[in-house]
Amino acid sequence: MSEELLINISPMESRVAVLDNSILGEIYIERHNKLGLVGNIYLGTVVRVLPGMQAAFVDIGQSRTAFLHVNDMQREPRPTAENKNKVPEDSDQKTDNQTDNTIRETAENLTVTPPVVSVKSTEVVPVSKTLIQHRLHESQRILVQVTKDQLGSKGARLTTNISLPSRYLVYLPSSDHIGISQRIDGEEERTRLKSELNSLMQTVSLKGGLIARTAAERVPVAKLEEDIYYLLQLWRTICARRQEMNQHQSSELIYQELSLPLRSIRDLVHADTEKVIVDNTQIYEQVRYFAKEFVPFVYDRIVHYKAEQSLFDVHRVEDDLRDALKRRVDLKSGGYLIIDQTEAMTTIDVNTGSFVGGRSLEDTVYKTNLEATHAIARQLRLRNLGGIIILDFIDMLEQQHKDDVLESLQVQLTQDYAKTKITQVSELGLVEMTRKRTRESLGQQLCEPCSTCHGRGFVKQLKQCVSRYSVKSCAALALTIHRRSSRLLLMRQSSTYY
Repeated sequence: MSEELLINISPMESRVAVLDNSILGEIYIERHNKLGLVGNIYLGTVVRVLPGMQAAFVDIGQSRTAFLHVNDMQREPRPTAENKNKVPEDSDQKTDNQTDNTIRETAENLTVTPPVVSVKSTEVVPVSKTLIQHRLHESQRILVQVTKDQLGSKGARLTTNISLPSRYLVYLPSSDHIGISQRIDGEEERTRLKSELNSLMQTVSLKGGLIARTAAERVPVAKLEEDIYYLLQLWRTICARRQEMNQHQSSELIYQELSLPLRSIRDLVHADTEKVIVDNTQIYEQVRYFAKEFVPFVYDRIVHYKAEQSLFDVHRVEDDLRDALKRRVDLKSGGYLIIDQTEAMTTIDVNTGSFVGGRSLEDTVYKTNLEATHAIARQLRLRNLGGIIILDFIDMLEQQHKDDVLESLQVQLTQDYAKTKITQVSELGLVEMTRKRTRESLGQQLCEPCSTCHGRGFVKQLKQCVSRYSVKSCAALALTIHRRSSRLLLMRQSSTYY
């Protein structure tokens, strides 16, 4: 599968499109006046502690206070000298779920968060396993990292276990294990990475944990060592800046995640990436410099687009974006999907449409559902739909067909870098699934609620609007109404409407 990255820069925003075989697979948008917060590290101030929710609200200098739950706080004590490099037996499964399933737009976007750091040293201070009211108090300064952007009326989500991603590794200062990405399948390669990372950590006296990202597969030890030194220096810089800012009373930004163009080079490019096309001269130079330092294999694949026609228009990205905002998604066979996003969940309904098949109804339904699994997986990524998702497949009678559809869906979702979990097909043909949500969906980013229906999608019928008025009821009546409403009102008064 060939892949291209398109980086479009405008005065208002930066956009990165991922094309899979010339088809839009993912889109990332970052407004210059509203940069994403995920990955940023702040020295925040606890505003309120809620024992009943086992959570706290923390001021990080944004319009809304951020949310910190007790489960997102550091729990494990620092490892002892005997076990600081010991790898837990279950580390693979745990850390893999935290890494590549959530890599794409959030720089690995692990649910790990920065530890509390002593003002007098850079050692991590252990946090006892107690209730949140015994850990935090109002006005306390605390080092936190954003794991989820502000969504709607909800503030950002925080954690106190820091994760620092590089090209090949993720450094976890408050952890004590070495994990390998689940997408690295070969047992021999997994063993090699564990052994080399363990050895490098001892060589550089690195305290904490490491996770090997998918890009680390078959990477020589020298490159891994460079990443480790980079992450170690970055962590020391963060600790030093935290100590400098401790005397300030306001919330402070300690570390800011890379901009979208640079983040896309670090996280999205891989061996199958054929081109990275940039349409802005300044960003083109920045991307080339960054790639030369951290991702040298893609350096020669970076192209500067200079034509007058918009880069996204040439590759039909704008057309795909318009289609991605519609409720209906047509399938090649003639079937279609209906996608509805609400506050609580997203529902996707599969319909046969004009597809009539050729053998039997069961065969027609089966083929439509199989085709729908491909379209559903693509739409989830493209629209960045998260939370609870209900898939309403067309009812199938044969159990083998249900199993095939579920298996096809699982295979398609392996291309999704967001963490997903799906259930079995129910008797009604429903599949419940969840998808990790760290930023706004495409519709939330590009649209706003209708000023007339306020997002409900319905307005009162014209007949109901005009039925309240009667010219006979008063001597004079002045109304300012829509042209269609006035036409109905006049028709009613002349008795031609009924």
